[in-house]
Amino acid sequence: MSVQIDVMQKAEVLIEALPYIQRFNRKIIVVKYGGSAMVDEELKRHVIQDVVLLKLVGFKPIIVHGGGKEISKWVNKTGMEPRFVNGLRVTDEATMEIAEMVLNKVNKSLVQMVNELGIKAVGISGKDGMMLKCDKKYAGGEDIGFVGDIREVNPEIIYDLLEKDFLPIICPIGYDDNYLSYNVNADDAACAIARAVSAEKLAFLTDVEGLYRDFEDKSSLISEMTIGEAQQFVGSGMLGGGMLPKLQNCINAIENGVSRVHILDGRIPHCLLLEFFTNSGVGTVITK
Repeated sequence: MSVQIDVMQKAEVLIEALPYIQRFNRKIIVVKYGGSAMVDEELKRHVIQDVVLLKLVGFKPIIVHGGGKEISKWVNKTGMEPRFVNGLRVTDEATMEIAEMVLNKVNKSLVQMVNELGIKAVGISGKDGMMLKCDKKYAGGEDIGFVGDIREVNPEIIYDLLEKDFLPIICPIGYDDNYLSYNVNADDAACAIARAVSAEKLAFLTDVEGLYRDFEDKSSLISEMTIGEAQQFVGSGMLGGGMLPKLQNCINAIENGVSRVHILDGRIPHCLLLEFFTNSGVGTVITK
């Protein structure tokens, strides 16, 4: 009898997912992949499994990834000291060379993981197809080197890959008017790409459960908020650390055509499936 109940529960889970699969079939989903889920091998496998499942049930996923911890590791290995100003990596010519090598290495490892699950992935950077055109970004007026502020996105190569049934995996390296390489914040890149392709969903994988009304009170997690509530939240001064620019990116994405933005805890196994395919969800979703 217990076996039968177990089987019925599995059936109920699939039925609960059905309306979400129908609603987002053939829709573009951008997943910003970073945080602990990129470092922990078990979590990494879960995220890739989730994205592959999204693809197989008819979504059109795009992965945009960072690699800050890995870059810092290799900068240290070369005897240099990583430096940050206002949370932005100071990127001289030598650091830019390391960042580009490391991000491409991370990119191809993700491609391999997707390929191993039977889905054709293609790894590209923002330089491919002249996708991410940048201006130099300053930190409080200070020149911090080859750090890019995205001026323009040309999504043509992304559409070509999606049309040929490939899963695009993008690392955030852009270029300027002189075709020099620039390191771009992965959150900014994901947001700009999601806007450019009018994504139905943009999901940020982070190291927090979502947004809280009071960060000290874990029962105050906000499961859903409108863009107006998010703007009030930004103006309230209650947000600290890296969450403020992330929420501003979320607002910016929705103002520019993205339908829904999710902030998810990448430390929860299969957080993408739990958020996208269940009624309760596991993070914070921001809607129009």
